[in-house]
Amino acid sequence: MELFSTLNYWLALGSILIGIFSIVLGGAFFLRHRNEYARALISWITPHVLWGAFGFSFLASAMTLVYSDYLGIEPCSLCWWQRVFLYPQVILLGMAAWKKDSYVAEYSIVLSFFGAIVALYQHFLQIFPNSLPCPSTGVSCAQRFLFEFGFMTYPLMAFVLFALLMVAMLILRAERT
Repeated sequence: MELFSTLNYWLALGSILIGIFSIVLGGAFFLRHRNEYARALISWITPHVLWGAFGFSFLASAMTLVYSDYLGIEPCSLCWWQRVFLYPQVILLGMAAWKKDSYVAEYSIVLSFFGAIVALYQHFLQIFPNSLPCPSTGVSCAQRFLFEFGFMTYPLMAFVLFALLMVAMLILRAERT
């Protein structure tokens, strides 16, 4: 149980840091034509976007498997839907990084968008139980296995990842044209 709570703490803290990084990157993306520091950040990050996105998607996918297969937390139907939108990105982003193919951006944005919607729905469901219908017949989508810092849940961590992937792919797409 100690491993479980320690892992939850560090993943939640990492998700907060990734969320802050996503906000900074998103701001830099929208200010890149008006601000030299934003332009410099975007220029510095662009060559690393594909490998970074692959790394984050791979790590997140691996952690979902650690939690379900090693720690025994059975995923609900909304968790599975989030996995449906995440797992293909590992392969797509890995191949794109290997081939330096920036045209993967549109596919990743679409997958991340739908994954983010499902993640936000489930996060809302976990923060306000019985407020929305839970489509799961087995494990309840409203059951919280992680609740760090008074707001961080697994679905919110998934949302943060999907947001990072969307921002990264927007940067990649914009620099391609």
